[in-house]
Amino acid sequence: MGGRPYLPRMHAKNSFLDELSWRGMVYQHTDGLADALATGEVSAYVGFDPTAPSLHLGHLVPVMGLAHLQRAGHRPIALVGGGTGMIGDPSGKTSERPLASVEEIEANSRAIEKQLERFLDFTGPKAARMRNNAAWLRPLKAVEFMRDVGKHFTVNYMLAKDSVQSRIEGGISFTEFSYMLLQAYDFLELNRREGVTLQMGGSDQWGNITAGLELIRRVEGKTAHALTMPLVTTASGSKFGKTEAGTVWLDPARTSPYKFYQYWINVDDRDTGKYLRLFTLLSRPEIEALDKLMETAPEKREAQQALAREVTARVHGEEAARVAEEVSGVLFGKADPATLSEPVLRALSEEVPFAESHEVPGLLDALVTLKLAASKGAARRLVEQGGVYLNGQRVTPETDLTSAKPLTGGYHLLRKGARDYGLIRVGRK
Repeated sequence: MGGRPYLPRMHAKNSFLDELSWRGMVYQHTDGLADALATGEVSAYVGFDPTAPSLHLGHLVPVMGLAHLQRAGHRPIALVGGGTGMIGDPSGKTSERPLASVEEIEANSRAIEKQLERFLDFTGPKAARMRNNAAWLRPLKAVEFMRDVGKHFTVNYMLAKDSVQSRIEGGISFTEFSYMLLQAYDFLELNRREGVTLQMGGSDQWGNITAGLELIRRVEGKTAHALTMPLVTTASGSKFGKTEAGTVWLDPARTSPYKFYQYWINVDDRDTGKYLRLFTLLSRPEIEALDKLMETAPEKREAQQALAREVTARVHGEEAARVAEEVSGVLFGKADPATLSEPVLRALSEEVPFAESHEVPGLLDALVTLKLAASKGAARRLVEQGGVYLNGQRVTPETDLTSAKPLTGGYHLLRKGARDYGLIRVGRK
């Protein structure tokens, strides 16, 4: 299923729980989980509701939990909620979710499945599996579901759950109130079909997950387990995974690899060590060495660079991470434009003002076209003041764009001052 991700095996003496614990990825778990993990291979799942056509940064902790589970020799199952996505999980929400159409849910499910292939290995003896709960939820009949599942839960039990309690005052529809039962039924079905005995998720999922444990105990007479991971916060108090432009998505069409890379490069020093543990597969010695570099030379931001490289490569691939790093180098004055490859220039064209032309424009016209100057008069003054650069070289009033050697692919890179860039490509329109 797609390219095989690089998932180096954990050292044999490291248990799954040990690995998650030192990384700060354990919020709570059921008693007896460590013993269950020690007895042999465990199959575990995390659910992802396709309420959008892409996962976002908020999903990454449980996704990494599945990756660590597989590295420890257990079998991960990623459950896409083609059924539950039609309802909407009330956990962590202050109001009712808008209902999506069947067509939207199915399209979103396919997109999410593709993204998960970057993190899990779907080949070999411990191959991960992808499942979609539409297979068993959509054929369900209401009367049968209420008889076979609903009878095992009292209203008092459901009202006591945090996901319901937080919505009581403002109101919660029966549709979202019933979500807990659907998720519990998922756990039961995966236990029957795949031998799943562990469900993982964010800390806000504890109530939903333990409802599944209860259903498995009552229906099958078996013991299952739960493990939740912390919800990520930032030291500055801003919302994790958000920028001024909005949510940071894993879909490159929604958040470009460069902007994705920049999100991690700009992480606060206080958060960097935590994020290296949560979102990369770097070893403990490697992360602790980066911690020391942050203490001794924080201005170099080597830890942030390692974080950005690792996460971008995991989500978008090694080549996209390399290109994003080079684009960053250009925009922050750390790269010679003459050395840039066409893929880098193409990626750069998505991030700065860009134009294409059959013929080489005059320098002043190009500055106006790229909105680096409001008028040709303003452009002329900028040039006379020495504030304009073409392909890395300062221009003079005598500089003629028509005789300048273009960069690879027919591009010309213009810069005004220290940080304002524009890119023009000639002859490719």
